[in-house]
Amino acid sequence: MQEHLTPAACLPSDRERAVLIGRAWVPAEAGAVLVGVRGDELVDLSAVAPTASALTNLPDAVTAIRAAGALPRVGDLAAVLANSAEDARDPALPWLFAPCDLQAIKAAGVTFVASMLERVIEEQARGDPAKALNVRQTIVAVIGDDLASVRPGSAEAARLKDALIAQHAWSQYLEVGIGPDAEIFTKSQPMSAVGTGAEIGIHPKSEWNNPEPEIVLVVASDGRTKGATLGNDVNLRDFEGRSALLLGKAKDNNASCAIGPFIRLFDEHFTLDDVRRCDLEMRIEGPDGFTLDGASSIAMISRDPLDLVAQAIGANHQYPDGLVLFLGTMFAPTKDRHGPGQGFTHVVGDIVTIATPALGALVNRVNTSDRIAPWTYGAGALMATLARRGIL
Repeated sequence: MQEHLTPAACLPSDRERAVLIGRAWVPAEAGAVLVGVRGDELVDLSAVAPTASALTNLPDAVTAIRAAGALPRVGDLAAVLANSAEDARDPALPWLFAPCDLQAIKAAGVTFVASMLERVIEEQARGDPAKALNVRQTIVAVIGDDLASVRPGSAEAARLKDALIAQHAWSQYLEVGIGPDAEIFTKSQPMSAVGTGAEIGIHPKSEWNNPEPEIVLVVASDGRTKGATLGNDVNLRDFEGRSALLLGKAKDNNASCAIGPFIRLFDEHFTLDDVRRCDLEMRIEGPDGFTLDGASSIAMISRDPLDLVAQAIGANHQYPDGLVLFLGTMFAPTKDRHGPGQGFTHVVGDIVTIATPALGALVNRVNTSDRIAPWTYGAGALMATLARRGIL
């Protein structure tokens, strides 16, 4: 996997003007360190803020970083990226973690028409991939496949709901897809996400699953959106298809959430409008020679990103350490892998690359969650690291 982890491949196309922050495991500190990209080096940002959460909660994080002057060197950027490949890592050298830490990890679901239809299909197929093709044809025949013009929560959406109920075609996924309230759920626990180069996990009992390439917004405790990064919201289609009440098991397993490689902070060169224009590309390269390419355009999202943020944080729900919010995906692969009508599912060893020019690339290798190293470095361990370093 190291050949995928180079600065040219993983950093934004305009990296020289991007303000990039992340986290690295630094063996000399026996813990995680907040880092920034400066030229070809990673520098220690601890003098600016102790954590990624604290940094993104600053009134003006970009100005604080630019005004910080000389900062301690953590390592050569290319070397740290290469050492982030979990299958070829030297534990004596630094490697990248997920760039968020104490923030809540939230996700918005069913925000694109294509994925909304696939969720309805999962529900009707009861998690059986062999039934998906016939169900897909039946569902599209009833409700159509052009719901992109329907604004969620509108009078038109309400009329469509009434019509679909009359045809016995309504679904809980259509409710959150075109109804007034977005689906906002907890994807994973703070500190549990893995970074670029790490293995990502699928439940060992899952036989129908897929990656979900997404933009992840970084939101401060006051609700201001401060930056963005890339994420893989790994999904178990069979578990959630059997019952929506299995969403937690379908979404939150060991290493099932990947975020990175860096948070790009909003500034004069990169804004939320750039996020709205992002086209995500995704490539899966299997150990069996199987390849799959897909794309997800944020321009096709059914709810504006700021609407999703407002539904995640506000008067009804606060996050004192901030949050990161997956925006959802329109990518729902249907390419047959193991036989006609079987659709797509992961196999151990798949390399998943999610990329967009403004944010770089997030690269991970698939394994089962029970075979990936357990999550042990949580909030308490981070506090111990900061105390030992004299930062708290």
